[in-house]
Order: sequence, then structure tokens, then C-alpha cells
Amino acid sequence: MSLHQRIAPKSSEVQSRYGNQKVPITTLIDDYIHERIDIQGDFREFIQQRDAVVDYSFVADHFKFVFTRFLPEVIIHSQEQDIRIGRAHYDRGNDFFGGFLGPRMVYTSGFFRSLDDSLEQAQDQKIRLVCEKMQLKKGERLLDIGCGWGTLVAHAARDFGVDATGVTVAEKGAAFANEQCAKEGVSGSARALVMDYRDIPKERFNKISCLEMAEHVGVRRFGAFLEQVYGLLEDDGIFFLQIAGLRARAGLLGFNLEDLVWGLFMNKYIFPGADASMPLSFVVENLEKAGFEIHSVENIGIHYSLTISRWYDNWMQNRAEVVKTYGEWWFRLWQVFLGWSVEIAAQGSSTCFQVVANKNLNRFDRRRWIGAVNLGERDLTTGSEKSASNKK
Repeated sequence: MSLHQRIAPKSSEVQSRYGNQKVPITTLIDDYIHERIDIQGDFREFIQQRDAVVDYSFVADHFKFVFTRFLPEVIIHSQEQDIRIGRAHYDRGNDFFGGFLGPRMVYTSGFFRSLDDSLEQAQDQKIRLVCEKMQLKKGERLLDIGCGWGTLVAHAARDFGVDATGVTVAEKGAAFANEQCAKEGVSGSARALVMDYRDIPKERFNKISCLEMAEHVGVRRFGAFLEQVYGLLEDDGIFFLQIAGLRARAGLLGFNLEDLVWGLFMNKYIFPGADASMPLSFVVENLEKAGFEIHSVENIGIHYSLTISRWYDNWMQNRAEVVKTYGEWWFRLWQVFLGWSVEIAAQGSSTCFQVVANKNLNRFDRRRWIGAVNLGERDLTTGSEKSASNKK
């Protein structure tokens, strides 16, 4: 059966759009999530071979979305708007997100030591890697901006002895996070607060982390957000930023059509308002303008592809429960989002950066980077050094 034959329209009207010719991928997605067509066989395989049946041309809905929603959201980014959009997504239901995130409930890229690592291994390794890159020490104060379901704050308090505060606009996420802190026995030293980042009290923290929340700040407010982080950080502190980004293109018109169409799909259906997913140059320039010095940047885009692949598998395994509670539309939408995003990240259209930065002050003790543990030679699950015989 050819790829075209695997598209099964449910009416003669829809049938007229599908033959041996290519269709805009936006049209195919819209027909699929609204159940006007079925896609027979393995959906992931279909997405992998998508170029045989789709193109990435603009359709009328793109122009309507750009002018009625995308541009206004980019320009406004008011606190009221951001909280409303954030809660509409993250407060949908913990069971919804658990349907693909798994028991760790970490909605950011994992870190893989092997292609065979499980999702849980990858997320445990990422959490420890983040803590190691920040050089967390017992008794320090950690602020996690956009803490999700609290896995980082709970584990940082448990494994590194810090006092950890997470902030999130999601009420259901914060409740889950505080339950997780209680289960880990660290309620006295770790907590999640329901709070917009703009309302964080002007205190000082030894370490600040922000894992894939800064995209929601938006391009317009990104510089001000980093200036706020600078003011919250102790002068000898470390800022860890993990941010989803896009590949850079040379020249004004050097964009890739699929990248653009995928980005509009993501902004319309998955992460409205998250318009600060940008190339690395944008992130670095704004960090430096805010007064930070970049210590290191690691591209973990392929780790994201593997992470999302595990999320997709979870989603498919939980199809019956998702459809029962949320309906076929939500199931199919997330199936498209996850299935397409695996390939987008694998081909480099989207990526993810881990940035470690400090205040660019003369008095900052840069000797702290000398003799630091080589994270590539560290067992990120247990935190113990690998023996020389295991080094490759």
C-alpha cells in the first residue's frame, strides 16, 4: 500500500483533496484531528515518510492565525494574557500529562547516555546533570522558575541538601509538586508556589534554574526577564537556562518552510505565546546584555528527539484512557504534535540548549570552573565517579 493509499477520507468531499497529488501538511493535520480522515498503519512511519504526500505551503488559515492571534500575543504578552494561556495548557489535567510524561512528570528534554536508556533514566540523568552544572551545595538557596510538577526542586533538596523554591502559574502542577516534595520527605526544604515570574519577591538566591519556561516569556519581554533573574541571583551565583530553540538560517529569506509551518502549528495548538524559542544567538546576546557571562552551552537537541519518542510511545499505550477522558480530538492532536516533533528535532529544525552563566563581574571567582567534575565521566544516576576501567 502506497503512502497516499494509507490516507482514508470519510466523505466524497474530503476525498477530492486526496489523490496522488501532495497536500499542504496543515490541511492533512486539520482533517486528521477533526476525524475527516484516518491514517492507516503505523502513524510514526507515516510521519517519517511525510514528504511523499505533503508539502509545506501556506494556507489561508495561516494568514488568519498570524494576524488575529500570533502577532497580538507576541506584541501584548501582558501578565493577564500569559497566566490565562499558561493555565489553559498546564492545568488541563495531571492525568493528561501523565499519559505521555510518565511517572517522573518532567516536561523538558531528558539526557541520554545510551540510545537504549528509558525515559525515566534519561530524566533522572538530566535532573542530576542540571544540579551538577549549577554546582549545588548543601544549604544553598535554589529558585526554579517554571517548576512544572516539581521534580527538580524535590530531588535537588533530597540529593543536594539545598532549600529549593519552585514557581509556576499552574495550580494543579504546584499541588502535585508539593505532594511530591512531601513523599520525598523534603517539605521543609522544598516547595512550589503558584506565582507568575513577574511576582517573585526581590530576594537573592545562590542558584537559579529555568528549564524550558523562558520561551513563554516571549521575545518582547525576554531581555527584561533576564535582567530580573540577574537581580535575583547572588553575585557569586550560577544561572542555568535550558531553552528550546530553532536552528539559525543564513540571510533574511534563509528560512525552511517546514520549520516555519511546524512553528505555526506549535504556536496555534500546543504552546500559544511561547514565541521566545529562537536561535542561540538571540539567547546569548540577551544574556550578555543583561550582564551575564556565558560559561558553557550544550546543544541537547537530539536528546529531545529521543525524549519525545518515549513520550509518543507512552501516549499511544495510554490511548484508551486519554480518549475516554479527553476525547479523540485531544488524542489525535497530541499524536501529531509528538510524532512530528520527534522528526523535527532529529533533523535539527528545533533544538534545545543548556546554558550555564554567571554574573560578568570582576570579582566573580572563575577558579570554580577549574578542576570541576567532568560531567561526561560521571554517573548521572548515582552521582558517583566512574572507575578508570569504565572510561571510554
